Amino acid sequence: MSAAALLKIARQCRTRLPTASPRTFSTSAPRAADPWLLPNTPEHLEKTTSPPDAPAPTPLPRPGESVEKMRARLVYQSRKRGTLESDLLLSTFAKERLGTMDEAELREFDKLMDEPDWDIYYWATGKKAPPERWEGSRVLEKLREHVRNEGRVVRRMPDLS
Repeated sequence: MSAAALLKIARQCRTRLPTASPRTFSTSAPRAADPWLLPNTPEHLEKTTSPPDAPAPTPLPRPGESVEKMRARLVYQSRKRGTLESDLLLSTFAKERLGTMDEAELREFDKLMDEPDWDIYYWATGKKAPPERWEGSRVLEKLREHVRNEGRVVRRMPDLS
């Protein structure tokens, strides 16, 4: 068969093809927007942080708790926050720093742990300014130093042992 004959057949086939239909081929519903906002985006900052004039959370009373029990509880609580970002920052901070903190610093860290996860995360990373009650906090400053990670240490979630 010659090239001209093949070209003629190809043109005939092209003209016989039906035109594209405006309807879609899928019967599934269109995908909705992702309900989970990405951290560090302006929308996430706006929707997840507490207002600056919000009152401080009321801590649970723990009468008779020894310093060692408090330290052990804080290690556990720093790891089991609820968001992976906060878990990673706080658990590695607790592993490195809680052992050297005195009782006053441990109590301050305990109060910090009562704050919402995303607030702590954004205060520590410097994305948002902390409220007045946390201005000048030694523990928050140590956490910020830990988050800066100037030594470029690769961190992973510490074991609970």
